[in-house]
Amino acid sequence: MSDTSAVSLAAAFEGVTDHWTPRVVGRVNDQYVKVATLLGEFVWHAHDREDELFLVLEGHLVIQLEGQPDVHLDAGEFFVVPAGVRHNPVAEQEVRVVLIETVTTAHTGDVEDERTVSIATQLGDGSGEAVA
Repeated sequence: MSDTSAVSLAAAFEGVTDHWTPRVVGRVNDQYVKVATLLGEFVWHAHDREDELFLVLEGHLVIQLEGQPDVHLDAGEFFVVPAGVRHNPVAEQEVRVVLIETVTTAHTGDVEDERTVSIATQLGDGSGEAVA
């Protein structure tokens, strides 16, 4: 990805083939900008040291929060899950989101399961640079 290239979110989503598998499309300092399509229920998890931003581009996303009311997001809305808060994203229909996460953020936080995606996979080409 060139430092002088614009990133097309529409084109970025063309590279997303599996639900719950984010794809890194940019980097701002120590934050990755990721795109993902979500469908169904994910997994309850927390990121002990990192906040996580969910920006909904299309659809309706519910973020369940442990011990707190659910957060409902429609297109054009975002929510920041604070570090250490157990949460579970749920999409009854397909949702397109942009995620902004610190580069150290593990996909499923403190939980490892069959849907955990490594950062190398999220980067796409193994070079350590995001592909757009």
